[in-house]
Amino acid sequence: MTSNPPVTSGRPHRLQGSVFLPIGDAGRAELVEKRIAEAITGGHLRAGSRLPSEVDLARTMGVAPVTVREALLALRTRGLVTTKRGRNGGSFVSENADPFTFARDTLARSSSLALRDLGAHYAALTTAAIRLATRKAAPPEIDAIRARLARLTATSAQRDLTAWRQTMDDLQLELVALSQSARLTRDQMRLQAELSPLLRLIDTDEAGRTVQYEGSVRVLDAVAAGDENAAGAAMEEMVGDLVRLLESLRLSLDEA
Repeated sequence: MTSNPPVTSGRPHRLQGSVFLPIGDAGRAELVEKRIAEAITGGHLRAGSRLPSEVDLARTMGVAPVTVREALLALRTRGLVTTKRGRNGGSFVSENADPFTFARDTLARSSSLALRDLGAHYAALTTAAIRLATRKAAPPEIDAIRARLARLTATSAQRDLTAWRQTMDDLQLELVALSQSARLTRDQMRLQAELSPLLRLIDTDEAGRTVQYEGSVRVLDAVAAGDENAAGAAMEEMVGDLVRLLESLRLSLDEA
């Protein structure tokens, strides 16, 4: 059994941006609660993190302040959020929020069909964006992503798996952003926020990290070479390998 890596503080990463995207026309407290709860239990908002004010949340999520207040009350009841009064007060992510426990429970409840469907959706969207990025990205932009990936070693991952996950998520979003499509990038953020918590579970294993690292290298090499077919194939292969690892882990949880 692998121990959970500590959740540490650090600089914000790009998936946090998906937390506060507008909710839409529904404007219901349940949707606000669900969005923030998934961000907390997915590790995108870490223990001790301060949430934006109720007014800021209402504005950025496109709902009324009373809706935000109701959602925060529900989150406090669930033990995911605490509120402090005074000059330095506000709403904070509870220190007891554990994204790894949530991810294990989510994976254990998932069927193989659901995991494959998630993988197919992710692969289709990401492959389309990367094929587009292959046509539009400038060499310096690709080189910057390659340089950052090269600094992400297995040793550094063992020291801080949280930083590893955040960096892999950021690099994926940076690559998709090279498609120059705001819609694809926003959709990628939402979908990646769903998959990322599950990937944390295989980040603890060297084989899982190797699949992600080497797969990312192949994708970037193909993008740099201007070969959109190879880039798309490399992404589909990597996602397929990750889904198979998740399926295997889910079976081991069933047997435990």
